[in-house]
Amino acid sequence: MKHSETHKYIVHLCTRQAWENAQAGGEYRADSLEREGFIHCSRPDQILEVANQYYRQVSDLVLLWINPERVTHKIRFEKAEPEAQDVFPHVYGPINLDAIISVSVFPIHQDGYFRSIPLSD
Repeated sequence: MKHSETHKYIVHLCTRQAWENAQAGGEYRADSLEREGFIHCSRPDQILEVANQYYRQVSDLVLLWINPERVTHKIRFEKAEPEAQDVFPHVYGPINLDAIISVSVFPIHQDGYFRSIPLSD
């Protein structure tokens, strides 16, 4: 995948184990799907902020690159919080594996922050 193509996709951060479970189960299901009714995703330009806000110090993460045109469930762009300025893609159902076009290891910097977006493995 080329950097110039990243705007075509949405992304989702998860642990390597969650990704392996998805491959074994035939679809990706996040805990938030059961709790909130959707899977939190981001645009690529949002993911560093999300990772540093919610996943600091978490290692063994992977970034799922998702083609929204292939997702079989509804995607809504919504505010994460009522006072938020930006909207995020939320997938209202499990993500079918054929919509995930690439998976990248998402390395954490020595200081516990995420500094760059990996394009592909």
